Amino acid sequence: MNAERLLERYEQISEAPDAIARLRRFVLDLAVRGKLVEQDPTDEPASNLLKIFTGIKADLINRKIIRKPKALKPILDVEQLSYTPLGWETQRLGNLSILITKGSTPTSYGHEFTQEGVNFLKVESIQNDRVDASSVTAFISTETHEFLSRSQLEAGDILFSIAGSIGTCAVVSADILPANTNQALAIIRGTATVFNPDFLLLLLRSFVSDAVKDRARGGAMNNVSLTDLQNLVLPIPPLAEQHRIVAKVDELMALCDRLEKARKTREETRDKLTVASLARLTAPDTTPEDFPAHARFALEALPALTKRPDQIKTLRQTILNLAVRGKLVEQDPTDEPASELLKRIAAERARLVKAGAIRSKKQPAPVDDAELPFASPAGWSWTTLVQAFVVTGGIQKTPARTPRQNAFPYLGVGNVYRNRIDLTNLKQFELKDGDIEKFGLKPFDIMVVEGNGSASEIGRCAMWEGQIKECVHQNHLIRCRPIEPEVSRYTMLYLNSPLGMSEMRELAITSAGLYNLSVGKISKILIPLPPLAEQHRIVAKVDELMVLCDRLEAALTTADTTRTRLLEALLHEALEPSANALAAAE
Repeated sequence: MNAERLLERYEQISEAPDAIARLRRFVLDLAVRGKLVEQDPTDEPASNLLKIFTGIKADLINRKIIRKPKALKPILDVEQLSYTPLGWETQRLGNLSILITKGSTPTSYGHEFTQEGVNFLKVESIQNDRVDASSVTAFISTETHEFLSRSQLEAGDILFSIAGSIGTCAVVSADILPANTNQALAIIRGTATVFNPDFLLLLLRSFVSDAVKDRARGGAMNNVSLTDLQNLVLPIPPLAEQHRIVAKVDELMALCDRLEKARKTREETRDKLTVASLARLTAPDTTPEDFPAHARFALEALPALTKRPDQIKTLRQTILNLAVRGKLVEQDPTDEPASELLKRIAAERARLVKAGAIRSKKQPAPVDDAELPFASPAGWSWTTLVQAFVVTGGIQKTPARTPRQNAFPYLGVGNVYRNRIDLTNLKQFELKDGDIEKFGLKPFDIMVVEGNGSASEIGRCAMWEGQIKECVHQNHLIRCRPIEPEVSRYTMLYLNSPLGMSEMRELAITSAGLYNLSVGKISKILIPLPPLAEQHRIVAKVDELMVLCDRLEAALTTADTTRTRLLEALLHEALEPSANALAAAE
């Protein structure tokens, strides 16, 4: 075993996504393979324990205290340990216990729960491999407890969850008695002759629980049978070695606890520093003079603070937040102000209405300065989405619209993501005369998902780039067609920014607490509109910074992969020493 190498190189692998969980699993793997502590030839071998237990069980059967169990199948070669340590044996759990049964529900037999009385244990009562008296919330009367004699618990019983949280287990202690339990918990009794109870729990937490989960059947709640438990094959070390293993596992798990706490503290500190650095960029009291220094500090600090790919999301959102607040690029006083752009858009709208190209719609009330999220920079204008776009719903999907002669591609909610349209699995539907003109997509159209009740999914939007010559969209996608196409890219950037998404969530919430957008609600979205020239600069700068984010995210992902591979190699080397495995990872 070369576990020392693992600990020596912990700093290299500690940032792997599941490093601590893998280390815990590694400790358990070593324990059940006989590789965690040394074997002692003077220990009483496990074969003696089996002989003693066999005698005890035979005596109980002869005295008719327990029934003679059905014989279990012999252990197959594939079920044996690949390496059997000195003094160890293997046997099925059913052959190592006096009883394996499960609880029952009192109400199934006409009995009721009570406010106090005999403890009635459920999976929720098990905390840290022990039954926690403070977590017991159900009770039964003494009469009910006596009626449910099969599931009365005894000190030393092992409880094992066979439904729901499969593998949760505990030792029953005398201070919780009298107690009973339900059918979600199996009762394993009479194993103390062969097993240290804590070592048996260790087995059940490690590969045994995985074997049970492999046998778990589907349905609303996974479950396993008592037969599954009876047939589990367990390794049996000498009793003295079991005590040494448990002590060593406790020691190493405590080390893992400390490593996990240190990692959590380290990540919390990084996160706080990252948030503080980025928050200064958007703080209300940040002046134009302060901003360059704050931005420079944030950009210099982020590579050292950012260690996980998921942290890049915060950086992306900060970039968008800066962009739509006018803090990402400098304003140019020579730019034509956005108010002039809005005048041209209004004139073009009037022309299109007069020509019959679009319908005249009631315009929303003028923007109330008191409701604005922030004061816009010089040259910017607050406006509503409907003043710059024609907002319409999509085509209603009906069973009659099946692919026939007049079939066209049909863009659905499942095809639209944030900033991306996925054309895989694109369906086709038959259109009526005029549908393609009314519902057809054109380049620069922004597609907005109206929502499915979820705050996280509301308002996903992407721009149609003309990927398909003739394509329509369904009614759950709201189309925003720009009157001036050049404003589309900035507007989509705004709608996908934290500010835009927050505004859409507020507009979308219903009286039932769900989220749903409509043409009317989307029309009211407030937009801080920069001059057109500045819009171009903003979009270009965002694109440039998003490429940098992509590179940083890819580098972190690669680093995670490298750390994970190194961890895998070190674990493999510790279990099965091989220089080649470690060399390959490096």
